[in-house]
Amino acid sequence: MSGDPKKPKSTSADEEAAKDKARMERELEEGLKETFPASDPVAVIQPSTSRPEDDD
Repeated sequence: MSGDPKKPKSTSADEEAAKDKARMERELEEGLKETFPASDPVAVIQPSTSRPEDDD
């Protein structure tokens, strides 16, 4: 017999999560290569833009 009946089958959500993780790892590696050497580490996320303060 092939396969373990006790092992749960991979779902499409699991596959998508694995693809997302692999994509993020590739992008992080690319960013590291493009910015090496540098004094600041590469950020995984981009900071949001700041809003101008309202003058009252």
